[in-house]
Amino acid sequence: MNSANPLGEYLRARRALVTPDAAGLPVSPRRRVAGLRREEVATLAGVSVDYYVRLEQGRERNPSVQVVEALARVLHLDEEATDHVHRLATPAPARVRSRGRGRARSEEVSPVLLQLMASWHRTPAVVLGRRLTVLAHNSLGRALFAGHAHSGDLVRLVFLDPDARVFYPDWERVAANTVSGLRTAAGADPDDPELIAMVGELSLKSLEFRRLWARHDVRQKTHETKRFGHPLVGELTLAYESLTVNSAPGQQLVVYQAAPGSPSEEALALLGSLTADPPAHHPAPSGQPASGEQ
Repeated sequence: MNSANPLGEYLRARRALVTPDAAGLPVSPRRRVAGLRREEVATLAGVSVDYYVRLEQGRERNPSVQVVEALARVLHLDEEATDHVHRLATPAPARVRSRGRGRARSEEVSPVLLQLMASWHRTPAVVLGRRLTVLAHNSLGRALFAGHAHSGDLVRLVFLDPDARVFYPDWERVAANTVSGLRTAAGADPDDPELIAMVGELSLKSLEFRRLWARHDVRQKTHETKRFGHPLVGELTLAYESLTVNSAPGQQLVVYQAAPGSPSEEALALLGSLTADPPAHHPAPSGQPASGEQ
């Protein structure tokens, strides 16, 4: 985080993940590195070795679109990762980045969005901020993630909560996707002080986070099916869709749904009934019996 050479760090991390066999190169029994060498990447991308070395070292910071596309092909990057490299190669002007340097931007959720979410009585919904913290939820969304030490912070929930691997039966996949999403946020705002602090804390406290962070994978949260081991209602299999909140850049509205007629739909309904707020008691007008009195 907050690196002076994000493009070089990314290229080094990604070439270490591409095997010579995957790149169509012969594998020598005396080879000492698992990934590609710098000169191999340069040759396959059609650039000079000296130029590629300068890219990794940060002495060359403005590769052309053609060079970025060639490197993406050699490093087997998908469309989202390729877009990420283009952003690293053409960062925002320093004057724009410096506006928020050292200051955490507030993340307020629109009252209209809160009202909309509150009307979804059978659908869990949460609003996530740039660092995947829960900024808001409806009643069922709160119940879905309740009961953990880090219920309001989905990254810390995955890596620091003692029951994370029970709550997420497919923990390895969830962990990889979570770090990829956080990497995407870091690429959009590398000077966010709270994000820098979060990455530092998790790198110290979680070996798994440190390993996944070093891969430099990027993946925007979009849609997926996820399993939960809920402490109140047992296993839930829910599909979610992540929607960008256009009125608040960086915020995501995540909506969960169970398949109609499935055991998960029944369990979700049970969760709603177990955690529903009790109805408010309204005293009867003076001189009239309260409800239930004869």
